[in-house]
Amino acid sequence: MGHGKEAKTRPDPKVEIQEKGEIFFFYRPKVDKDEAHSPDDVQRMYIVLRPESTGGRGVEEKQASDSGKEGRKRHQQGDAAGQEGSEQKGAEGGHGKEEVNIEEQPLLRLVVMGKKSLPDPAKHSRPYWGYVELVTTKVEDIKDALKEEEYSTATRGKRHRPAARALGEGVYRILKHESSGGRRRSPQSHTHLVYKLELPTRGAGEPQEAMNVEPEASFLVQVKNPDPPSGGGRDDGGFRGLQNKRRAAFPAHLQGAFGSRRYAPADPPDLLNYEGCELLLIAASDDVEEELGLQLEGEVDVEDGEGETQQAAASCSDLVKMFGEVADVKPLLSGSWD
Repeated sequence: MGHGKEAKTRPDPKVEIQEKGEIFFFYRPKVDKDEAHSPDDVQRMYIVLRPESTGGRGVEEKQASDSGKEGRKRHQQGDAAGQEGSEQKGAEGGHGKEEVNIEEQPLLRLVVMGKKSLPDPAKHSRPYWGYVELVTTKVEDIKDALKEEEYSTATRGKRHRPAARALGEGVYRILKHESSGGRRRSPQSHTHLVYKLELPTRGAGEPQEAMNVEPEASFLVQVKNPDPPSGGGRDDGGFRGLQNKRRAAFPAHLQGAFGSRRYAPADPPDLLNYEGCELLLIAASDDVEEELGLQLEGEVDVEDGEGETQQAAASCSDLVKMFGEVADVKPLLSGSWD
């Protein structure tokens, strides 16, 4: 559907768009469950971000393609001898750097949410922890991560991992926002992830509501320092985080964004282009326009969710085109559980 468009509804020079693109939401039922009918049946929640060219900036910096899971997949396409060495490398976070022209090939990030839902954007709750599971320029890599799979374990024998279900599709922005800081305080910069759904356009929206995927929302985004200073601490939403070897190893210029801080805004968004990047989502608002003076619009008008409008949205869905053959799209198109 494309990255949509935005319109400022009030003058606010303190809001800067750093990235725009498409956002896709998925969930996966628990192992050996054929269907999910409530959050109790859900194993994982995923967010896929696909950034697109912004303001003539068509080149993004990402991890080296021979690092992390991305590197392991490349090695697995080689001979058997290469596969053995790639397993250990695949357990490590992303490192190195290379440039990718996102006008010529897609850049895709697969984010795993630890609590299997988003924070409720209408409430002030504890931060929700997540991490970047996969960064790739190949749609097939994301399809492999979402598809169903049969595997064997030593204790339980053959197991079935069901295919992911598509939960929502829309447009997103990563914004740099400078707040006033209040009396006697210097201005503070932070980053927001804001989105607006284009699909689903009808149905009760039961899975979306249960997993806090609202029609639109705004979250503060904080990236965790993979090499934090000693002492102090901060709550990671009830999770201890990734093992050291699985954390991202940022290049010096990105690591420098943290300084002596344990957390920093997602500024620049290139920080999210490294597997093992840990992040916190903090609920900000379920009304982007009221909060930030920015109105997001998708490529398809979905104000009326019936009939031809629904069919038009589904027919031009990039999620369905890219992942429809491996992910169940019923929750996306009907707004209902399996």
